[in-house]
Amino acid sequence: MSFRYYLYISDAKIDMLLAQIDPAATNKRTSEISVGVSAAKAKRTVETTGDQVGRLERVVRHLNEHGDVGTVEEPGQFFWGLLPMQWGPMVTDNGSSLVYFGGRDERTIVGLGGSAGHVVGAEHADQRPPSPSLLPVLLDMIDDREPEPGVDLDEAALASVHRANSRLRGPVQNVEFLAKRLLSGPSPYPELDGRDDMSVLLGSPLYVALAD
Repeated sequence: MSFRYYLYISDAKIDMLLAQIDPAATNKRTSEISVGVSAAKAKRTVETTGDQVGRLERVVRHLNEHGDVGTVEEPGQFFWGLLPMQWGPMVTDNGSSLVYFGGRDERTIVGLGGSAGHVVGAEHADQRPPSPSLLPVLLDMIDDREPEPGVDLDEAALASVHRANSRLRGPVQNVEFLAKRLLSGPSPYPELDGRDDMSVLLGSPLYVALAD
């Protein structure tokens, strides 16, 4: 039996997809304990790691059996991969917190971005800035450079991913992931890639796990 050592699990995407797979399942996701405090009520959400992983595995199984799951080189609506990647947090001036994974294979530069609150073991805030899983927010967080006048916006977005990967520091780890495709296209910097047919792919992960 193989086990995954998870680094990141997106509860938000899991809940959204699970609600479409089985609406009744979302009612079992949490239990709330209400405690009277003066005239107000404090609510605590109780969720076990086992429940979190179980919901993720149910969604992954459904996507693999019925969804459009591709690879890094041929992504579908979702894509799976196993790559050496660098990763770490990015924090913007407005307090938004992003975790970003970047890596590449022989033909594709890959970036994965999502809320730092979904890193396994991270503290979850009740109030969060707009989700970095949304493409415009994610692009703004990984690269605040304004596109030059006359530059194609899709090409500018791909360039942002390319630059974000080049800024990553720290050790490389082999990771496995499943992500929602947000953006893909030809690399805007073939002269830096060592080949003319390099692609750039940006996604928002459902999960990222360490791989042997």
